[in-house]
Amino acid sequence: QVQLVESGGGWVQAGDSLRLSCTASGRAFSTYSMGWFRQAPGRERECVAAISWNGGSTYYADSVKGRFIVSRDNAKNAVYLQMNSLSPEDTAVYYCAAEQSYGGPLYDSRDYYLWGQGTQVTVSS
Repeated sequence: QVQLVESGGGWVQAGDSLRLSCTASGRAFSTYSMGWFRQAPGRERECVAAISWNGGSTYYADSVKGRFIVSRDNAKNAVYLQMNSLSPEDTAVYYCAAEQSYGGPLYDSRDYYLWGQGTQVTVSS
């Protein structure tokens, strides 16, 4: 079974960039659709980006389109979230999620079975 570990979170100022990484242990990473979610205090968990098993299709929430880029490297068992032009509204705990699927990107949290522990992103104004 795949286990997920996120890294790359931290404290930045508005306008800065961060790159989150999610590394998966276990086999068959290339059969998993991957998603990046975030949850701010008092708010529901939301999908910010998702990528299909082969990287051929992606999904972005409207709030991050044009600023965030999701990518994956199946040879390294990793998925990335490049976050640019960060704003305080992006402050949240960011989670990666995995689900075995050969379909398109999954953006509903209920579709995912495997989750990482989360990494905090804090953006100050």
